[in-house]
Order: sequence, then C-alpha cells, then structure tokens
Amino acid sequence: MNPQSAAAVRGALGMGRFLARAAGILLTLGIAGAGAADPMTIHADLRSAPQGLLRATMSIPVTAGPLTLLYPKWIPGEHSPSGPITNLSGIEISAAGRPLSWRRDLERMYALHVDVPPGVSRIEVSTEYLGPTSGSFGAGPATTPRQAVLNWQLVTMYPQGAAAADITVQPSVTVPDGWGVGTSLAIESAAGATTEFKPLSLEMLIDQPVITGAYFKRFDLTPGSTPGHFIDTAADSPEALAMNDARTRAFARVPLEYAALMGIRHYETYHFLLALSDHYSPNGVEHHQTSDNRSVERSLIDDDLFPGFAGLLTHEYFHSWNGKFRRPEDLLSPDYQKPMYTDLLWVYEGLTEYYGNVMAARAGLLSADEYRENLAATAGRAEGEKGRTWRSLQDTADAAQLLYFASPAWSSRRRSVDYYDEGELIWLEADALIRGQTHGARSLDDFSRMFFGDGASGPVDPARVPGEKPRVVPYQAGDVYAALNRVLPHDWQAFFSERLNTLRPLPPLEGIALAGSKVVYTEKPNGLIASFDKTGHQLDLTYSLGMVLDDEKSSIIDVIPGSAADQAGLVPDMNIVAVNGRKFSDELLKAAIAAGKAGAPIELLTENATFFTTHRLNYAGGLVYPHLQRTDGAPDLIGAIIAARAK
Repeated sequence: MNPQSAAAVRGALGMGRFLARAAGILLTLGIAGAGAADPMTIHADLRSAPQGLLRATMSIPVTAGPLTLLYPKWIPGEHSPSGPITNLSGIEISAAGRPLSWRRDLERMYALHVDVPPGVSRIEVSTEYLGPTSGSFGAGPATTPRQAVLNWQLVTMYPQGAAAADITVQPSVTVPDGWGVGTSLAIESAAGATTEFKPLSLEMLIDQPVITGAYFKRFDLTPGSTPGHFIDTAADSPEALAMNDARTRAFARVPLEYAALMGIRHYETYHFLLALSDHYSPNGVEHHQTSDNRSVERSLIDDDLFPGFAGLLTHEYFHSWNGKFRRPEDLLSPDYQKPMYTDLLWVYEGLTEYYGNVMAARAGLLSADEYRENLAATAGRAEGEKGRTWRSLQDTADAAQLLYFASPAWSSRRRSVDYYDEGELIWLEADALIRGQTHGARSLDDFSRMFFGDGASGPVDPARVPGEKPRVVPYQAGDVYAALNRVLPHDWQAFFSERLNTLRPLPPLEGIALAGSKVVYTEKPNGLIASFDKTGHQLDLTYSLGMVLDDEKSSIIDVIPGSAADQAGLVPDMNIVAVNGRKFSDELLKAAIAAGKAGAPIELLTENATFFTTHRLNYAGGLVYPHLQRTDGAPDLIGAIIAARAK
C-alpha cells in the first residue's frame, strides 16, 4: 500500500467499497457454489508430521486451456500477506497420470500458470509443506514429534477466478497411527487413521483447522447441549493434559458467560484447538467455529504459567462474534489475494483484547485480583511504549502487516501492535463512561449484544442460547459509532478519533480512573508479569531499569527510551556478561537493583559485536512493578465489569 492515510484510501475506493461489502456478505455463508456436483478434493497426509512435513494431494475440476492456480496469500485473522509460500515444496501437477509443466507468475508470486490439454476435465496437484522452525501464527512451527496442527491453507492450491466460498471441496486427512484428531469439521466417515469430512466450501475449509497428537484429550464443556463446545488438546506429554477440576469447571463456564452476553451463537459447534508445546510460539488465530491456540507445554497444569495463559481462549472465542460474524469490510479477501486494510483493528482486536480478559474473569479463569494485576501490567507496558510521541495508535493499526512481523528489538521506540493493549484501555474507558453516565443502567455489554449478538435486551437462559450457520455481516467505523450512540448518546467519533490520532507522551489511563482505580508502582511483584516472563523466557525490567531481557540468552530484547538502561548506553542484542564483576544471572541482577536503593552500584559488563563495555547505571529506585489501587470514595466499576452474568 502507498503511504497514505486510511481516509484517503477509502475515498479512492469509491464504489469498490460497496462491491466488497456485497461480496463479503456472500463470501462467508459457507454454502457450496456451482461446483457442488463436481467438487475439488483434497487429502492431507500428516504421517510425516513428526519429521516436520505436511503433504497434500488435490483433484481439481478444470476445462482445457490456460489455468492459474493460487496459493493463499492474505490470511484471515492474521491481517497480513503471511501465506508462507516459501515453504511450499514438491509441487507436482498432472492430468490422467501425465505430468504438466507450470511456471510462476513473475509479478504475483502466489500464482502458478499451467496449460490444461484438450479433453482433460480434472488435474491432480501434489504439494509438500516444509515445517518451519521459527515464526508465528500460521507460518510458525506447527509440528513436533508428538503432535501437529493442520491449517489447510498451508498445503492448498485452488483455481483463480472464483471466490473461495464458491469452490466446493471434499476434504480428508490421514494422521499417524494412534493419534487423536480434533476439529470442528463435520465428519463423513472415519476408518483407521483416515477421516473423511463432509463437503463444504473452500472458504469454510480454510476456516477450520485440524489438530492431531499422540497425547490427545477432548474436554466436553457442555455435555448433551446444542451447540456443543469442546477443547481438543494435543500435548508433547500426557502429564500436560491433566488439567485440574477447578480449571475444567471454569472453562465450562466460558460458553455460558458468552451466551449470557450475546444471546446467540454464530456457529453450529465450537472447538477450541489447543496445542501445548515448548516448541511453538504462543499465539492464537480465530475462526467461526474454532480457534487455533498454541501455548507452552505445561500451561494447563503449572500454577505460575496458567494466569498468563488464561485469557487466550476467551480472546479467540470473542472473535467468533467480533471479527468473524461482524468483520470490517476492508478485511474481506474473497480469494485470499485481495489486500486487506487493517485500520479498524482497534475494534477487531482492541475490543476483543478487552473482553477476552473480562470474560476470563467472569468465567473464573482469572481471579478478581489477577484481572486487576493483568490490567496493571497492560498499563505498565503501555507506559513503556515511547514511540507514541511520533506514531499514532491509528498508525499501529494501519501498519499492522508490518508490525506483526517486526523484531521486538527497538519496539518501544518503533511501537508495536499497540491496538491490543492500548485498545483494551480505551474500551475500558468507553465501558466505564457508559456505566458512569447511566448510573449502572447500561454498559458496553449492551453495545456488544446489539452489535455482535441477537440485538435483544433483557436476560437470557445461557443453557438455551441457539446457534446458527456461520455468516458475515461487514461493518464500517460509522456503524460502531451509531451502535454506541444507541447505548449512550455521545460524540463517539470524536472520542475515538482523539485517542487514536493524538500524539501524547502517556497512555490513556482515564478508563482506569473512571473505573475507580489508579496505577501505582511498588516493590511487590506482579504475578501476571511473572507469569508472562516464565512463558516468554524473559525478565521484564521495564518498570525499573527500563529494559527487557531474554533470560535464556542473557541478551537485551529492548530498552525503554529515557530509562536508566538507555542513558547507560545499553541497546538491544547486547549480551550481559557480568553484574558488578560476577557472571550474569537473573537473580544476581535483581539483587543488584534492590541493593541500589541503598546506594550500591549497578555495573553491567556487556558484549556487543565482539566488543566488551562496562556500563554504570544511575538508578536507585529498586525493583518496582505496576498494580491497581482503589481510589478512595470512588465506585468500584471494575468489580461490576468482571462480575459473572451466567447464573
């Protein structure tokens, strides 16, 4: 995209917006198109997944003449042209057993051209996907010797000229012997290690990944209920699946709390896919009827890890309503080639980040104290994002496809995908504003049910909330403002414009203040920060020295501008060799920071590109961490926000 404002881009689109909106409404109905009588087939062979290889064979109906095959480029939920085509290998195209030559388009790297001989009505395409060892989202590691996650777009090619919703597919998968299989796909039949799924559109196939593993467990969250809700979990050890009863009951409350909030479910079944491995990058990607969630191996059973993990599934689940059912129209890419515009991610991701944590607390996955500590950690991280003096929050959304894959080094100067954390703070402010001005009669929950749910008012029976076939209703920013206005008359466009576009040195903490609290820094450790540190193998000293360390490599990940670390000349990628003359360790550095309150020196010996330097840090504040403190005499709106709704 050319470097121009989102408003200018929208103005240039003109009638294209209307056409994209209409195409988007048709796109995600999940109804088989004209190819239903002669569907494309795809068989995924995961038997070599323990070696990092995913294979697929496709049979595609064609007509004679020039044909262009496409590989998915713009991936829904990843908001970027992240289709990992560099790892697509072993491409073979044939007709009636005879190989056909192909050539890549010289401008569109995701397109292959082939000539179909006369009389040929189907071609066969074979692909092999080379599992990466690093990366994130769908392009990240997806296999270990004991499990695999199949995102169909990794191995799929399809003919140019039709929307994915109009291509009918008959899918199947073969997994290693004895491995369990989890997916929201409807099963036609199963025999041994092979599962045949019912025909559906390519759009809905790519929307429903498959998880498989030698150590596999399905948690039924709503036994006997329709729609059904499940956590399909694969781990690298059987011990990692031994979630205790209290956490299992809390996860079982998640569908009930969402039903009470929304009044309707925009799916026919829902499967949380959960891959537990220390070899994946912890993350999640949303879909209509499922979510692809990755976390470290012991996330379910380790009391220190669980708080930092608790909001992942509730975040991705909220996306079934916000992002899948209601989606910014400019994020629709009917053929996975049309570019996506990400300017509304402050709604798509920011609001989801807010509710993902709120709903984790309502369900009991986070205690009230843990929710407050998480919110304090969010505020503390936002204070460290000093790039806000030159880059607006809106630009972090506009440039999402760049920032998602930027190095964490220098992120506090560059800014990152801040519409998550800062978006959470802004939506808290909107919620607190509505609650305060209506004296508790209305809240952001009313907006969510109106905009994403059934549009009704009044309580519902969470056990009887219906489901429906997945569909998409696109929206624009004006639709969001109008719906908020129906909840509380207010100049919401000006409210969000100021917070999205104004450059200011401090993050928006007004919501925390309106909710009756304030951020304070004390020596007491923040349990959520400790949990995030353990998950990410890091040491977050943002709030004291002003840097974040990779505690496995003893290297600096980032340095906060203006901090003691910055003033001492520390920079990302330096290795810390020694603390006050002794070999570096996390505990030794924390002890030196604590002793610095009494005037003890803090000297670090670093190695940077074969050069060794001693840095003396001018800091005597000790170890400090952010916490929320109640404001005397103010109502506790946070308590009301996280109070359970499902009875």
